[in-house]
Amino acid sequence: MKTEHTSDILRHLSPQAFQALGMGHVAYVRPVMIQDRQAYALHAADGTALTLVDSLEGAVVLARQNDLDAVTLQ
Repeated sequence: MKTEHTSDILRHLSPQAFQALGMGHVAYVRPVMIQDRQAYALHAADGTALTLVDSLEGAVVLARQNDLDAVTLQ
């Protein structure tokens, strides 16, 4: 079964290879509080902070403009 094969591959990746998974393709958006205001942090797949914006929609648009698929973390 394909999923079993994929999970076996992921299970055996080195920490560095796992961290690089999704680089250049995926970004994640996380809500943060900055000076008592809600903001949204856009991060690269490896956790590198890319930018802060005022809205979730703005973060998703920025990700798309940079050819990244955005996922949200809460």
